[in-house]
Amino acid sequence: MTRCPHCNCRDIGKIGTQQYYCWGCFVEFSVTGEQVKMFQVEEDGSLISLDQLADAGDLSIGM
Repeated sequence: MTRCPHCNCRDIGKIGTQQYYCWGCFVEFSVTGEQVKMFQVEEDGSLISLDQLADAGDLSIGM
């Protein structure tokens, strides 16, 4: 993984096995095979799936 699937930024870091963090849009994402799951990191460190935010109609990402 060389680019963020959300913002296409190259400034990403590996934080775990198949887990990455984007310093451009502050989104954490994991890659399993061809499936990518993206998460917003909350102030308390918890992760909220962007799919859940899309379902709730709130896609604002803290930048």
